[in-house]
Amino acid sequence: MKPLKLSLLTALAFSFLTGMAQNKTAKPLPQLQQEFVDLAFGMFIHYNIPTYMEDDWADPDASPSIFNPRKLNTDQWAEAAKSANMSYGCLTTKHHSGFAIWDTKTTPYNVMNSPLKRDVVKEYANSFRKQGLKVMLYYSILDTHHKLRPGQITPEHIRMVKAQLTELLTNYGEIYALIIDGWDAPWSRISYNDVPFEEIYRLIKSIQPNCLVMDLNAAKYPAEALFYTDIKSYEQGAGQHISKESNRLPALSCLPINQNWFWKPSFPTTPVKDAGKLVNENLVPFNQAYCNFILNVAPNRDGLIDDNAVAALKEIGRLYKRPSTLPQLPAFDAPVISPNLAKGAAANSSWSNDMALMDFANDDDFSTNWHSHGSIKEPWLEIDLKKETGFNTIVITENRANVSAYTLEYRVNNQWYPLAEGSNAARIKVHRFSRVWGDRVRIKFRSYKRPPAIGEFGIYNERR
Repeated sequence: MKPLKLSLLTALAFSFLTGMAQNKTAKPLPQLQQEFVDLAFGMFIHYNIPTYMEDDWADPDASPSIFNPRKLNTDQWAEAAKSANMSYGCLTTKHHSGFAIWDTKTTPYNVMNSPLKRDVVKEYANSFRKQGLKVMLYYSILDTHHKLRPGQITPEHIRMVKAQLTELLTNYGEIYALIIDGWDAPWSRISYNDVPFEEIYRLIKSIQPNCLVMDLNAAKYPAEALFYTDIKSYEQGAGQHISKESNRLPALSCLPINQNWFWKPSFPTTPVKDAGKLVNENLVPFNQAYCNFILNVAPNRDGLIDDNAVAALKEIGRLYKRPSTLPQLPAFDAPVISPNLAKGAAANSSWSNDMALMDFANDDDFSTNWHSHGSIKEPWLEIDLKKETGFNTIVITENRANVSAYTLEYRVNNQWYPLAEGSNAARIKVHRFSRVWGDRVRIKFRSYKRPPAIGEFGIYNERR
């Protein structure tokens, strides 16, 4: 990847725009989350260089010359969304192979070097706003063209990500939300340390304070809390299904109207998903479960939505009317966005059950657990940070809700001090407090139905 070079003028403009954004009035995050849920229904638009290939994951060396729509018409997309009674759109600005469909200064691998030579993001945003629809953008952290993938991430990659997001958030008006993909997913393996989540999150909020940040990470993180996202997201095709009965978080569920996310030659002659089922099995019940439904509609190689998809959207609009009021979200904890200081640290505990050792309590894998041995009446678990470290948040994730009373302590100069007395019976227990410094953190379990089983014990030093 060529070094990113920002001119003095560009840097000054970035500084000016960021300063302006910081002076805007930021709405409280719970208000933004409720407003997102109230949007109810939107259009996902997977349109990028994979449209012109057979695979959704495109060849990272595919030439920009193949991106050549003859009839690109984003007004048609917006009109189709409006006909379905959708309230917003979300366009894939850059997918996993790194091709940017906006006029970016960060890389030559972009739409301005294709035969089209038009800023698709700009045209999309203008078209959707003309129809009174809100504008969201999708952006992939994983970037195989620029080799932004595990084991190869450099400071230059981080600068590119920040510069690209800055362009998208300063050049295209109000962006209601960013849907981010390819970050800390089991299939991408790019951690929130490799590409620092909190830095990126703060950058987004500094430019557009009311822009929601959604990371598609439900494959890894449990459903009961917001980890590294403002909105809990579920990709149905990947087996991620929201519980319509128990969900208590602002959520998004996504599904393509066709069999794939990006357009395939079979689409025009293959039936799309049934409009009635989409409404009755997705839209209506999701809306009652604090969940916004986003339906993917993939434009074809001419840059138009196929007739069968257009007809289905009109039928959805006939069957579905967005409710005037939707359920109000219950209280829930703010998202965890900081690095986990406990990740990979040395762990100690009272006797473990069989092979379910204490190391599984902080291995950054919620599917593994430390189990206390059944003979231990007062079990404990401890994380050794090796040196005195500042922290102000602890999150305990059980295998299933079980522990009802516990004590949190921290150690300074070989002396243990009380931190919190917990009586939270939920599966995920979030404790936020004034920053303390310590080299070890310990939980003692005082009341439980079964021997404690801890999936993750997280320690964070949040910026506040």
